[in-house]
Amino acid sequence: MKYCKKCLMPTSRPNVRFEEGVCGACLFQEVSDNKEIDWESRERELREIAEWAKKTTKMPYDCVIGISGGKDSTFQALYARDRLGLRPLLVNSEPEGITEIGRYNVENIINLGFDTVKLRPNPRVMKKMVKKCFYEYLNPVKITEYSLWSSAYIVASLLKIPLIIQGENPVFTVGSDLDVGTDGNALNANKQDTLSTDWKSFIEDEIDEKDLFMFHYDKEELEKAGVRGVWLGYYAKEWAQPKNAMFSMSHGLRIRPPDFDPNDIGTYCAYMQLDSDLVQVNQMLKYIKFGFGQCVEHICYDLREGRVNRSEAIALVREYDGKCAERYVQKFCDYIDITLDEFWRVANSFRGDMWEKTGAGEWRLKDPIWEQEPVDSIDLRPIVARLNSFR
Repeated sequence: MKYCKKCLMPTSRPNVRFEEGVCGACLFQEVSDNKEIDWESRERELREIAEWAKKTTKMPYDCVIGISGGKDSTFQALYARDRLGLRPLLVNSEPEGITEIGRYNVENIINLGFDTVKLRPNPRVMKKMVKKCFYEYLNPVKITEYSLWSSAYIVASLLKIPLIIQGENPVFTVGSDLDVGTDGNALNANKQDTLSTDWKSFIEDEIDEKDLFMFHYDKEELEKAGVRGVWLGYYAKEWAQPKNAMFSMSHGLRIRPPDFDPNDIGTYCAYMQLDSDLVQVNQMLKYIKFGFGQCVEHICYDLREGRVNRSEAIALVREYDGKCAERYVQKFCDYIDITLDEFWRVANSFRGDMWEKTGAGEWRLKDPIWEQEPVDSIDLRPIVARLNSFR
């Protein structure tokens, strides 16, 4: 395994960009920290786009914002309304396996004063495709991302609303080397890694094109209609994961309780991936496939923000990354009607070459970061508490 010199992003991440041992997300952070970005100019550009949307729309709404209910969508909705003076229509595509916290947080945003459209794809169709994604990609939430992202674009197209506001561009936040672009144009969201598989590939004997209406959008049709899409993270200097969480919690966002067990979900972070229990299983499967899970994802944000040092970060990753409580795995198996043995047979068939078996027959990572840069055993509880201390 090879890792970023500045954060802990591994080179095994699909489509990640590295330059001289530094990942693309850290390179972007360096540019931002060195004040090479003219944030005032970007904010002026965003305000001009907002004024254009107000003058252009023929509907009661100036923009569409897709929401999951979490910290980012809360920030987006309030920023659009209260900072830009827009009248947003929120669109929520309900995830499979939605949690009680997830339901609460969606209602919390709506109750902050927004009209909202709720969508849910046919659960029978979704179940078939989640199972297909598990067997073919070891990524059961892959198809759920299609509906999550496409919903805002579909509603904007149907209602002829001129502007779509999205959150963060993965080119900057995870250092992806994709065709999404490096500007503020969010109409290219369908070029993200997770969405790069043609939606038509999901058509099969029991699923036809009409069943997949909620799983794709027509970028060319939107462009012809003059619809624009923006990445708010490109324009707003305030955009950052912990800052979004702090802001959203001050407006009613509910996160995991203080006594949550990081071993259950594979991360120390109490404010991310709150809306679906499928996420925890999927992140463990990502760990099996690529050698890293959501603890690495989250610690990279906190390292770049200076909220944790490298030794603490490595200790957290060593302890929690790739963990997932068995109850989540069993719930997933029940959902797609397979046994635990079948689950592990499929999962192990996807193991990347960064894994090896020990003499005891157990799987272990080859040369993980905690062996490359050994750190002492420390009490992680105060570190976890500190990183979630803005409750």
